[in-house]
Amino acid sequence: MKPLSHDDKIYAFKRATGAFAKSHHRWSERAASGLSDEELAEALQFELGVFGGSGGPGQMDIVYQGAGLKIWAGWDVFNHHETKPIFEGQSTIEMARHVYGIADPDDDQLALL
Repeated sequence: MKPLSHDDKIYAFKRATGAFAKSHHRWSERAASGLSDEELAEALQFELGVFGGSGGPGQMDIVYQGAGLKIWAGWDVFNHHETKPIFEGQSTIEMARHVYGIADPDDDQLALL
């Protein structure tokens, strides 16, 4: 199986969470003041839904599920029952914070910007 680059993983994450980005207005007011890990997990689980995916000839195959906040991706056909997700649980939350710029109100670390 062809390994995924960092950019590939970000692309897969954005594709899997596209509903979150499109419905960001649903979460934008709450996200402006930050979301705790629990609140962000709830939002991501809602937007990922029960189960979904995308792919096709020449496209990256992506599978995702809200339960466990799991996202699988690959350039080759894979079995999501046997393949480890590229994001799961906390790593999905951390990537959402990075990609969508959502702060954690419980984080006392000062911004470096």
